[in-house]
Amino acid sequence: MQIFPPSFPFCRKAKSINFLNTTGSMLKSTYYFKHLFLLQSVENPASQQADKINRLFNYFNVAAAGMLLLVGFLIAYICIRYRQKKGESSEPVETKPNKWLEVLMIGGPFLLLVFFFSQTLSVMHSVTPSEKVMARKPDVIITGHQWWWQVEYPNANVLTANEVHLPVKTPLLLEMRSADVIHDWWVPELGNKIDLIPSKKNYLSLNINKPGIYTGACSEFCGAQHAWMRIKVIAQTPSDFKKWLAENEKDADQPTDTLAKTGARLFQTKTCANCHRIQGTAATATAGPDLTHLAERDELLTGLLSNNKENLFKWVDNPQQIKPGAHMPDFKFKKDTVDAIVHYLLQLK
Repeated sequence: MQIFPPSFPFCRKAKSINFLNTTGSMLKSTYYFKHLFLLQSVENPASQQADKINRLFNYFNVAAAGMLLLVGFLIAYICIRYRQKKGESSEPVETKPNKWLEVLMIGGPFLLLVFFFSQTLSVMHSVTPSEKVMARKPDVIITGHQWWWQVEYPNANVLTANEVHLPVKTPLLLEMRSADVIHDWWVPELGNKIDLIPSKKNYLSLNINKPGIYTGACSEFCGAQHAWMRIKVIAQTPSDFKKWLAENEKDADQPTDTLAKTGARLFQTKTCANCHRIQGTAATATAGPDLTHLAERDELLTGLLSNNKENLFKWVDNPQQIKPGAHMPDFKFKKDTVDAIVHYLLQLK
């Protein structure tokens, strides 16, 4: 029985938590929850698109709060003003209807609906890329997989996974695809949601205001590990982003020691290369995440684990124990084989 579910949707990375299996024995699984907080907040907009959505959202909040206060006041006033007095037993006398009050009761909500309808259409139009914008080459192509994100930069010949680097103060066009089922991209601080649908391309406009790390999650149920299909966007200054692109255009570092060379050979011969790509080697498959510069990433498995030797060893040794349902099977590698492959992967910078 799990004492605390690893897929708890509002948590990230945390201290070690012990889990009991069905036979009652204790399993030690490390889940790093550095912070316990709500991932999804629309009240801290960090892009031009999110600013517009947040402004409309707050209009709705003000209108809803005003309506709540008005209804509450009227209920309290009527209950006090027209309560039955001591000794009264007759029904209240029906009075002549107030025509202007009825006009106000109908006209007010109608005008409010017209206002919000027009504002909603305006915001939708302003955050949706136009036909002219969508006709150009996208800056980034994001493809949703079960359960990870493939990130391609077609203008720079860079392919990576899970951590999305973007420049700030730059109009961007993101092309959104799915390789399997329907996914939904949503980083609340950066703007609107958008579906990733198999055999269809959708587009997202984005202009980020300030550097920072922005988190989100797939917002469409997509299978067993949907809760751990997190999103991490790293917004950088244009100069830092160019440096990052230049570094990631390079081939993977060559192994420098005997163990790493053994790991590289095992990676190519023990089926790893059938699914993963490492630029500059014979491994060119894209069924799984690109590993060219794996050691540069902060996290593994879309935020499930911190990227370090211990966690990478656990993942390669028994993927199904760490992320049940993932498409990487347990290959039953010997411990020295896992150790060599992990040692090699940690040199991919």
